[in-house]
Amino acid sequence: MTTELELRDVILEHARNEFLARGFSKVTVDEIASHLGISKKTLYKSYPSKEELLRASLHSMMRSAGWELERIVSSDKPLVEKLSAAMVTMGTYLSKVRKESIIDLQRSAPTIWKELDKFRKEHIISRVVAMVTQAKAENILRHEVHEEVVVEMLINSIQGIVSPDVLMTHSFSAEQAIRSIVTVMFQGALTDSARKELRSLDRKQESS
Repeated sequence: MTTELELRDVILEHARNEFLARGFSKVTVDEIASHLGISKKTLYKSYPSKEELLRASLHSMMRSAGWELERIVSSDKPLVEKLSAAMVTMGTYLSKVRKESIIDLQRSAPTIWKELDKFRKEHIISRVVAMVTQAKAENILRHEVHEEVVVEMLINSIQGIVSPDVLMTHSFSAEQAIRSIVTVMFQGALTDSARKELRSLDRKQESS
């Protein structure tokens, strides 16, 4: 028997997937309720409006990304390994959001977009930028590498390559694309000593 809390989670996950894949304006509450086999009344009991459903679904995703990054940052792993993991994590969450969906969100739900963008900048991008800054200070990344440029390159590369249109015409998966992008960017930005350290860590992981 599905509890009310479990139902709320199921609604959030399905709605989020639909909003991110098709755009907020193209998804209706009727479609969400019908797909889940529940009534609109039941859905509205948990989320009073389509806007509140959008807000809750996107905020839950962003909080999960923030928690995952915090777990990485607070771990006792070497910084070079943590930074690589943080970039993969950010890329994984970025890959769920299509550019078209962002444009639709900015136009159809500007207030929610501003909330989401504020959280993204303050709790996700800022953490990765801080790690890049620390890595430069510890001679892990080359000093000519600009922190914000690295993050923007990652964001644009993920959004440009990890999209349904691109993935449909190639044999690589979204995960393979993300890891390849991070590897190419990361390896190019590392100092020689840090690159050797990362290779050593990778070999230890492969042998364990």
